[in-house]
Amino acid sequence: MENLTLYLAAPRGFCAGVDRAIKIVELALQKWGAPVYVRHEIVHNKYVVDGLRAKGAVFVEDLDDCPVDRPVIFSAHGVPKSVPQAAAARQMIAVDATCPLVTKVHNEAARHAENGLQMVMIGHAGHPETVGTMGQLPEGEVLLVETSEDVANLTVRDPEKLAYITQTTLSVDDTAGIVAALQTRFPAIIGPHKEDICYATTNRQAAVKAIAGKIDALLVIGAPNSSNSRRLVEVGQAAGCSYAQLVQRADDIDWRALQGARAVGVTAGASAPEELVNEVIDAFRARYAVTVDLVETAQEHVEFKVPRVLRDTA
Repeated sequence: MENLTLYLAAPRGFCAGVDRAIKIVELALQKWGAPVYVRHEIVHNKYVVDGLRAKGAVFVEDLDDCPVDRPVIFSAHGVPKSVPQAAAARQMIAVDATCPLVTKVHNEAARHAENGLQMVMIGHAGHPETVGTMGQLPEGEVLLVETSEDVANLTVRDPEKLAYITQTTLSVDDTAGIVAALQTRFPAIIGPHKEDICYATTNRQAAVKAIAGKIDALLVIGAPNSSNSRRLVEVGQAAGCSYAQLVQRADDIDWRALQGARAVGVTAGASAPEELVNEVIDAFRARYAVTVDLVETAQEHVEFKVPRVLRDTA
């Protein structure tokens, strides 16, 4: 067997917000029994969603698809303000699994709006987190930009009364460029007191940069609809990885593309469980004489409490 070194990035995989969201669904099933309804995938990972579905979770895209006599959970990505209002109007049991760091952005937007500021959001159109954050304020109060080029085309109400917020799962480097464009065009624009891009996104991107110079190829374990996982692929490419692939499971690995590689980097997006990392490592061990080299750039000790309604169950 050929020798191959796997550079295993750390931190990787589950963040505190994902861990909390999954725990919320599991505790809800313990407290109320199956089925428990979840509006949108609780986190963007098929393996996780399928596992919760097997335990009795039912995933829907619209609140109208939930019966009023069963609990409904809002996903970690957050929802527009109209969704919990509709659930309350129907007298449903609703549990909010929105990541506290996303909620922080929602609260920022609300505070700025109370101060008469119009919001510019840096994010990806259609992503559930962006939809949820923009839905915290009336239509037209939050303007979306995805690139630096979009900044030039912005039409704002008052250039002296602006603030910006960001999706929490963006590329740190790309976002810095968009922020610079906003500050150049609108010098009075107000930014967040603390960076909106979450600690887990930042840490996972930094770990990829740390291994990029050592590897011939990069594998990112994550789902195609996972923003933070897709950003890890882009960060790897920008850091010099000539080949970077997003895989959901070991079965997705393109072994022909890895022919000749002697060093491969492995990381996982914030919604990918460690079981899938181990599965990928085992797949390499079946084909190569593998040495695993852990490259740790930070340690994470963040933990978020579950909502009060579930603490007695926890």
